[in-house]
Amino acid sequence: MKSLFIYMPIVAAIIGLLYMLMKKSWVMKQDAGDGKMKEISDYIYEGALAFLKAEYKLLSIFVIAVSIALAAVSYIVPTTHILIVVAFIFGALFSAFAGNIGMKIATKTNVRTTQAARTSLPKALKISFGGGTVMGLGVAGLAVLGLTGFFIIFYRYFMNGEWTSAEDMTIVLETLAGFSLGAESIALFARVGGGIYTKAADVGADLVGKVEAGIPEDDPRNPATIADNVGDNVGDVAGMGADLFGSYVATVLAAMVLGNYVIIDNGFYDNGFGGIGPILLPVAIAGVGIIISMIGTMLVSIKSNDAKEKEVMGALNIGNWVSIVLVAIFSYILIMWMLPESMNMNFFGEGSKDISSLRIFGAAVIGLIVGGVISSVTEYYTGLGKKPILKIVQQSSTGAGTNIIAGLATGMISTFPTVLLFAGAIWGSYALAGFYGVALSASAMMATTAMQLAIDAFGPIADNAGGIAEMSEQDPIVRERTDILDSVGNTTAATGKGFAIASAALTSLALFAAYVTFTGIEGINIFKAPVLAMLFVGGMVPVVFSALAMNAVGRAAMEMVQEVRRQFKEIPGIMKGKAKPEYDKCVDISTKASLKQMMLPGILTIGLPLVIAFLPLAFGMQKEIIAEMLGGYMAGVTVSGVLWAIFQNNAGGAWDNAKKSFEAGVMVDGEMTYKGSDAHKAAVTGDTVGDPFKDTSGPSMNILIKLTCLIGLVVAPILGGHTSEDHSTTNNIEKSISIDLDDEINPLEEV
Repeated sequence: MKSLFIYMPIVAAIIGLLYMLMKKSWVMKQDAGDGKMKEISDYIYEGALAFLKAEYKLLSIFVIAVSIALAAVSYIVPTTHILIVVAFIFGALFSAFAGNIGMKIATKTNVRTTQAARTSLPKALKISFGGGTVMGLGVAGLAVLGLTGFFIIFYRYFMNGEWTSAEDMTIVLETLAGFSLGAESIALFARVGGGIYTKAADVGADLVGKVEAGIPEDDPRNPATIADNVGDNVGDVAGMGADLFGSYVATVLAAMVLGNYVIIDNGFYDNGFGGIGPILLPVAIAGVGIIISMIGTMLVSIKSNDAKEKEVMGALNIGNWVSIVLVAIFSYILIMWMLPESMNMNFFGEGSKDISSLRIFGAAVIGLIVGGVISSVTEYYTGLGKKPILKIVQQSSTGAGTNIIAGLATGMISTFPTVLLFAGAIWGSYALAGFYGVALSASAMMATTAMQLAIDAFGPIADNAGGIAEMSEQDPIVRERTDILDSVGNTTAATGKGFAIASAALTSLALFAAYVTFTGIEGINIFKAPVLAMLFVGGMVPVVFSALAMNAVGRAAMEMVQEVRRQFKEIPGIMKGKAKPEYDKCVDISTKASLKQMMLPGILTIGLPLVIAFLPLAFGMQKEIIAEMLGGYMAGVTVSGVLWAIFQNNAGGAWDNAKKSFEAGVMVDGEMTYKGSDAHKAAVTGDTVGDPFKDTSGPSMNILIKLTCLIGLVVAPILGGHTSEDHSTTNNIEKSISIDLDDEINPLEEV
């Protein structure tokens, strides 16, 4: 049985994908409403697919270019196999396919949620969360299927399906890194492009519609409202899905790489899993996580038609926490079954230590706790009714300037508890089980990805459902019900971003540790001037990346504002509801702007680490110094990127819910204040600033730091590690030892 356990994650992934298809079929059978609702839904669906089609067409050129570059690397470096190109292409395809699944189901579920809300809030939740479940299981299932499938293929190709040496396993995992690189590359463009699209439409719709024309959000008279609803799916469904797909794959890969070094430290020991238990363990936890997430999604439901945000949030929390507890239980079982009771591990700078399997389980529990607690921390700084939000609300009464100051301060202070949480998790998991413990901590946290994505994707579906209710002029009770779901969805979107940041932080550290082991360097010495210089360059990159993303949103939003103003001016009857706006013009502006503007941040992310690796090499600099320089750059990007991600996500989320506080009515200076007031207009301005923070540049930081570390992992063989020179040196040492032994043995034979 143990010998067949390598196939367990694939079986779990297939079960998850089959359940996804069943859930998708159930959602599609639900009533899609009347003709007006279907017409609006079709606009959103067609706009979303048009963007995806144009984006994938552009990205196919990128994939071909990178494939050629990887083929060249495999030709230059003997230990980098050409199969890394195949893995890269399939990683990109799987990531794109996962995003496509999420986009299609989200744009079909929205109208069905609106129709359900006409009669029942519990059914509206069931349908919207059902669409999110399809998204979550699609991403997790494809990630585990692709990663495990290619691992088995490469394991059989390079090692005939059985342990031969740690060097051969390193080649297997280096080749597998191509799959992760492909996934993260697509995720970068999906996140950046989707973020630019959604915020160009959102900012344009808000500035002209709410502030200038004084019409409600999602009003059918606003020409940008369809583009705004398309953007919710492009950014928060396809973008988030690609982000967590990449995190899932990269986290498990990093843990597998470090598991190989556990085998090296401990010596080969076959306990029934072919001697690769530490390598298989992260994939096994991921596979079990899919089944557990399925169970968690089944627990999400409410009974009362009069339920409020608290009851809906409680239902989601039950499913989430049950999933976390079950993952902890099954992680314990797997760790005790797959690993020996005690293992020898090398701690950087501290020598070798004996580590019990119970300590490895402790590291996994730390990851699960971080995944749960980070949501609470994020909710405190971004949730409706929380102290930081009420502070921004109060400061809105004196204008947009003080609103923006308060929002910036909230985002900045939110880094304090979040970073301390990450630091404690890193320190604790490392103290328990070294960098393998850190990687396994991240793997355990990511095991509930399907559940996390289901919760996260339900938000934009509910948001779209509210938009369709508004545009199709449904009874006010329908909008009230969708607003309850949307309000919860805004909170889950913010906490989902917090989860994504946590996963990116732990994943990047695990990838960084894998990079150090691959290159064979002892560490990163910042007292060396070139290394310190690259540390500063790395710290600068997230700031420049954010500026590029914000500028892109600003330019596209200006174009959108001008188009909306033109239509209000040139098409008589729009404001009276007698003429139909040209929705397609605004959709076209967002599509073209996002595709054009996403290239420069992508080139910066991928190109700069390659320049740092290859340019000094061309001038004859020592490989060891270059490896440390690139390591310094990766460290700078990671630390700075995590801080900027926390700051931007939480500031943007806080501004958003400060604005929503006025829509429900909030006490300001002793008086109830509502929509349309001066304080509300100031809050809308703050939210307009915060939109690209939380939906464009902020979330992109996660992929920036992961992709940077992955590129380092891919080029690591060029800078050191098990190159042909190292192999030949090892062989020469072995020969010299044998010669010395012969010299000693011959005289003994003569005697």
